[in-house]
Amino acid sequence: MTDRPLKQIHLAAHFPGVNNTTVWSDPAAGSHIEFESFRHLAQTAERGKFDFFFLAEGLRLRETNGRIHDLDVVGRPESITVLNALAAVTEKLGLAATVNATFNEPYELARRFATLDHLSGGRAAWNVVTSSDAFTGENFRRGGYLDRADRYTRAAEFVELAREFWDADENGARHSGLQFEVEGRLSLPRPPQGHPVVIQAGDSDEGREFAAAHADVIFSRHSTLADGQAFHADVKRRLAAYGRKPDELKILPGVTFVLADTDADAAELAAEIRRTQVSPQTAINFLEQVWGVDLSDHDPDGPLPAFDPDPTSTIIQGRVRHNDPVATAERWRAVAAEKKLTSRELVIELSGRQSFIGSPATVAEQINHFVQNDASDGYILVPHITPGGLDEFVDRVVPLLQERGVFRTEYTGSTLRDHLGLPVPGRR
Repeated sequence: MTDRPLKQIHLAAHFPGVNNTTVWSDPAAGSHIEFESFRHLAQTAERGKFDFFFLAEGLRLRETNGRIHDLDVVGRPESITVLNALAAVTEKLGLAATVNATFNEPYELARRFATLDHLSGGRAAWNVVTSSDAFTGENFRRGGYLDRADRYTRAAEFVELAREFWDADENGARHSGLQFEVEGRLSLPRPPQGHPVVIQAGDSDEGREFAAAHADVIFSRHSTLADGQAFHADVKRRLAAYGRKPDELKILPGVTFVLADTDADAAELAAEIRRTQVSPQTAINFLEQVWGVDLSDHDPDGPLPAFDPDPTSTIIQGRVRHNDPVATAERWRAVAAEKKLTSRELVIELSGRQSFIGSPATVAEQINHFVQNDASDGYILVPHITPGGLDEFVDRVVPLLQERGVFRTEYTGSTLRDHLGLPVPGRR
């Protein structure tokens, strides 16, 4: 770390779900549908002076061999609708929705996000995701027609066209491209932020390049110190090719956290939480995503399957399979052999997000150390309990970060771009 001024930490709150993160068996676990759950978590994040509240999206319940996994969230309200409601019960907190660029249209989506930006006074953000999944596409008129290689081609043009709509004057937007041929104008004024904040979550080389060219925030999965530093440096260096400065893109990995009065107690609690999140059935589900075959008869407390995966399998629906399942299986076997892990123990070891575990003082120190050493610009926190899982972090960790002078004690602006230190883009 150099003698530069301390970096200010950015924090966001992720409403857990669409996976096995939530510990449903905890008596404090609540609904993923009732508005009260969204309200509680969002208002807690705002009380903690967080930058934004973040919702994932699931367009279809995922299946393995025709089975819906029982720990997936069944029934999540549409994200922008929820955020429009939250705009009425929050004042400063940014409101970020994940919306698919493959199965929506630029005009319609630009209008919905412009509406959220107006209703919230400039707090809207769009997490751009893509899909080439025909299974998910069956819910839409176009179906799964989009080749995987075209996902980012469409997404890049989609974002540019949305920005053309947000920028359009009385003459409207005229666009002619490979994916879209559009002429029109929005039915409302330019959004308060100029453009709602754009978030991107892809990790491939294409995804990193897309983020460098188009995104304001990248939702990263690289959150250990070394991996985070390598990812941070790689993405930041790409910005210059697009005429952008390093601070014009914020890198915010998604992380979990476990707090207790002592580090030892926190470690014990974290181990218990992970075993709850990865039930025997969940462990089998993760194995099937690699091996591509029905493993319902496999013993999760025994060794990994001795046979190699089927790389041509189609039993996984709605999830992205590993690019090279055979190589993945070999790597998993090596880890299992080295650490003497059962199938379930291995899944617990490999499937979790990076987690900050310890006393409040330890967690505050870890987060600050990672940010000051450029492993990230902050974090998107994913609690394991809905809706109260963020309460303890806000009450016990945030004040310690504020004491260090690395996190705001009050909001200094009213828009999400203000919180992130991003300028309002001029009309192009």
